[in-house]
Amino acid sequence: MIRIEPSYQELQEKDVVKVEKDGLRVSVIAGDCLGIKSPIYTRTPTMYLDVIMQPGAVFHQPIPEGWNAFAYILEGTPTFGTVITPAISAHHTVQLGPGDGISMWNKSDSVSRFVLIGGQPLNEPVVQHGPFVMNTWEEIKQAIYDFQHAQNGFEKAASWRSDPVTYA
Repeated sequence: MIRIEPSYQELQEKDVVKVEKDGLRVSVIAGDCLGIKSPIYTRTPTMYLDVIMQPGAVFHQPIPEGWNAFAYILEGTPTFGTVITPAISAHHTVQLGPGDGISMWNKSDSVSRFVLIGGQPLNEPVVQHGPFVMNTWEEIKQAIYDFQHAQNGFEKAASWRSDPVTYA
């Protein structure tokens, strides 16, 4: 089993690269889009785009063959796949199938916004217990032990804090 040193990258809104073109505004959080590449490094190839489409806009995004990808619609009613496909309304997910990309249209009179997320499959088993996600139950037990004993990446865990979220 190969373990890597834990790491973290913070990307503030002002540092997210954005591209605007032909009625599109795309925030490139990870991966690349329309010739713009995110500064975020991902160990496994990943794409995370926040897309805003003005009415009448068309967007074509390459997605490497073999990747898993989906879109989650935040606002509006974009169309995915072909121009005659029914539009998808907000708060729905579109699971993308095999292929080398996706085309999207905003045929409505209002703005559409969605996130397009994809990545190269790991093709590994997944075992989850509480906040721990590993490949085997034995690895989960080791991660819990490491956390409890502040070792193997958890040396600073005792000082970790989360600020509570308050809603207005």
